[in-house]
Formats: sequence, structure tokens, C-alpha cells
Amino acid sequence: MGESRLEKTVTYAASGVDIDEGERMVSLIRPMVRTTHRKGVLGGIGSFAGFFRFPAGRYRDPVLVAGTDGVGTKVKVAAMAGKLDTVGIDLVAMCVNDILVHGAEPLFFLDYYATGKLRARDGAKVVKGVVEGCRQAGCALLGGETAEMPSVYARGEFDLAGFAVGAVDRRDVIDGRSVRPGDVLLGICSSGLHSNGYSLARKAVFGILKKTVDSRMPGWGATVGEELLRPTRIYVRPVLSLSRKVKIRAMAHITGGGLPGNVPRTLPDGVDAVIERGAWPVPPVFGTIVGAARLPVEEAYRTFNMGIGMVVVLRPGDADRALRHLKRAGETAYRIGEVRKGRGAPRVFLSGGGK
Repeated sequence: MGESRLEKTVTYAASGVDIDEGERMVSLIRPMVRTTHRKGVLGGIGSFAGFFRFPAGRYRDPVLVAGTDGVGTKVKVAAMAGKLDTVGIDLVAMCVNDILVHGAEPLFFLDYYATGKLRARDGAKVVKGVVEGCRQAGCALLGGETAEMPSVYARGEFDLAGFAVGAVDRRDVIDGRSVRPGDVLLGICSSGLHSNGYSLARKAVFGILKKTVDSRMPGWGATVGEELLRPTRIYVRPVLSLSRKVKIRAMAHITGGGLPGNVPRTLPDGVDAVIERGAWPVPPVFGTIVGAARLPVEEAYRTFNMGIGMVVVLRPGDADRALRHLKRAGETAYRIGEVRKGRGAPRVFLSGGGK
């Protein structure tokens, strides 16, 4: 009877979860993670929690600002292309750009990586992107979680989530309350789709147009895989430096919902934003997808960023100075609209005949 019970023993590995592979992944990512450590990090990877000592004397009245996000179905394109080392940049970008909107400097980041079948080297490639994103944002990768869930994810599939924590002096919090009619909207360009609208983008490119990740598209200057996997821009360094030069009255990270859905989130009641279509060049990838899907203009601007990744609201007299500063910082930005007097909840109006 004892032998029969032993013969029927089922190990964790036999159930689809390989603890040894998880430990191998930790050994691969440990050196990379250390490169993101900044002043304030205590301890190292492998414990139950991350420790961060708050910067003493740096803030008079510090406020912690936290954000969480993922990269949506962009991970499916990464899996299709077999290129796993950039979506981690997207993950960091989606989180740190959100807290940047309120003037916060990112301090540390945590990631969650879930997959159906863990392969240490693949997981390390994903974390490599997270590490690069943290370097660009100047924050520490303080910890994370790797989950192997064979009954939830099919072989080869994975998902990502991230969590950013930053700080800002209470007096420097950017909340949009000082926005006034006549203020100027500057749009800082995106690198492409960033990390939104991918369910529609995949349907248009792979379903309607019948392209593969290796296909080359007219006007793109890249393969489908290269274009769709362009990492989301991280605006932390140029925008924080800008905030020390001019008074930023409001900001909006242009993610799901596009310009019409995100700009009003940062405006007070009683004002509207008028955005001039055609004030900036829309990258060709958007025209291809919008055309294939036969999207109305309004729906396109609600689904995609259409080439603008961050909107900054300033007093009119600060606009030219801000544009010059952003150019020196390596960003491409345009004056894309203005704030006008409105009624009730803020709205966005798209004007002009641009694409």
C-alpha cells in the first residue's frame, strides 16, 4: 500500500511549476537589478520585501505618489516576434509617466511577471527591459514577483504589471488647479503607439491587412514587429528639469482614451481644451491602422495617442522657453492648443483638418 502511494506522488514540478527554474531566473537578474540601485536602497534582491530609506532633508513636506499599470496586449506582439527585452521599458514608462504628471520624481519600482511556463532566460530578458526603464527613469528596481501559472497562461504567453512610487514636495504638486483660460498646451511627441490600442492595432495589422511581424510596411521604415515594439518614451528627466525652469500648471500622460480622454483629467471645472489637429506630424503607423480599421477621426483620437505622449499646460509667456528646453533635452514638442473658458466639467475639442 505504501509503494502504491509513492508511485502516485505528484511533485510541484510535475504540476507545471518549476521552483529550480525560478531560482535560476533570480540568479540571472540579480546583477542587472543592482545596476538600478540609487541612494536610499537598503538590502538586496531575494528577501521578502524591498527597503528604501526616504531621502533625508530633500523635501520640506514630502508627499508620496504611487501608480500602477501594465502594457496590455503589446506582450502578445513581443511573444510573436520573440523579442522580450523591450516591453519591460514600456512597463516602467506607463507607471512613472503617470506619477510624473503630478510632479513626482520616481524613487523605486516593483514588477510582476506571470507566465504559463517559466523559462529563466526568457524571464531575464523581460526583466532586462524593466532594468533599462528604471535606468531611464532614475528609479531603483526594488523588488518584484515571478509567477508560473500553467493553468492560467498558455505556453509562451506572459503578462506584466508594474508599480512605481515617487515623491514631491506638497507645495510643488501639479494638480491643474491653477490652469486658466489662455494657457498653452504643449504636446511632447510619442515614439509611436506606446502601450495602448494594441487589441485594435493587432486586429488591423495581423487580421485585416494579413501582415506578419517580419512584414515591411510602406512609410514605416521598419518591420511590423519593430514598429509595434518601439518602447514607450519615458519623460521623467526632461520634464522634471523643465519643471525647475518654468511653472507647469498641469500635465496629462496620453494613454488609453487618447487626448480627449486624458487631458480633461488634469483640468479644473470651468475650462476646456482646444487642440489643433495638424499642429504636429502624425507618425505613419497611425494612418495605416486607422485606415485599415476604417476608424472615424474622433474614435482614432480616443483610441491612440496619435503621436503625442505627454501634454504640458503652461502660461503663454513660458511656452517658447519650454519648447527650447525640451529640444535641448532631446524631446520633440509642439504647441498644440490652448485652454478656453468652458462650462462645467472640462472637455477637449479637436479643431482643424489635420489627420
